[in-house]
Amino acid sequence: MPNKKHLILVVGPTAVGKTEVCIKLAKKFNTEIISCDSRQFYRELELGTAKPNAEELAEVRHHLINSLSIEENYDVKKFEKDALEIMASLFEEKDVVLMTGGSGLFADAITEGFDEMPDISSEIREMVIFEYRQKGLSWLQQEVEKEDPEYFQIVDQQNPQRLMRALEVIRGTGKKFSSFRVKKKAERPFNIIKIGLTRDREELYERIDQRMDQMIQLGLFAEAESFFEKRHLNALQTVGYTEIFGFLEGKYGREEAIRLLKRNSRRYAKRQLTWFRRDPEIQWFHPQQIEEIQHWVESQIG
Repeated sequence: MPNKKHLILVVGPTAVGKTEVCIKLAKKFNTEIISCDSRQFYRELELGTAKPNAEELAEVRHHLINSLSIEENYDVKKFEKDALEIMASLFEEKDVVLMTGGSGLFADAITEGFDEMPDISSEIREMVIFEYRQKGLSWLQQEVEKEDPEYFQIVDQQNPQRLMRALEVIRGTGKKFSSFRVKKKAERPFNIIKIGLTRDREELYERIDQRMDQMIQLGLFAEAESFFEKRHLNALQTVGYTEIFGFLEGKYGREEAIRLLKRNSRRYAKRQLTWFRRDPEIQWFHPQQIEEIQHWVESQIG
């Protein structure tokens, strides 16, 4: 018997235009949107995460946006549980549910599932944290790249929490962190339709730069400054905030901070595309091809 429930997953790099496409799709298929963007869960982070604005959130109901405080610890396993519970509830009334975001790890949690990660001793974890604090981010990046180059190519390389987690698993097990990622694909009680959004690199990078200029104009530096005392929190270890924290610490000037914000956002987009392009199930479109996207989804739903 064919599966009557469908999850439409829309992925792509930062600033590509996922929100606009998803709102149109949600209206077309009379459904709601679940976010799988790990930067948009946190209600305190407004400008630096490029969440849908108030008008967009009012147009279509969104889930898992502004759902957490930056003080809360949240990982991909908790996300998998929460998102599947929301889907089960929505599927009681709807045949189609939308999910979107730029966090490949969180999207994979739903489409692939995750193997249980091994328990790592607190001694190993504390030693990795100690070494990171002594030697800095560049040391951490080099260690993970050396020990697990496959994972290093797709991880957020500016996020020390993700890098430390990988390194502690490598040291605790003697195996690559990437070797623990999905050996057996999870079976889901719904069909998964994967859509990727992309643009020419020049066009995408121009959009990233323009959006960063807009964020700065709206007060990104002031927002980051308000979190300066909490900059150690995992939620703040991300592009859009760490560059400004460096400026506030006196490591460089404001113009250099802006240059780094734009450069690191472009690099983040490149890593996102690297992650998503390894999945042959994703059907790629330009965001303006909305009619083609709708027709393709209809053909998959049958």
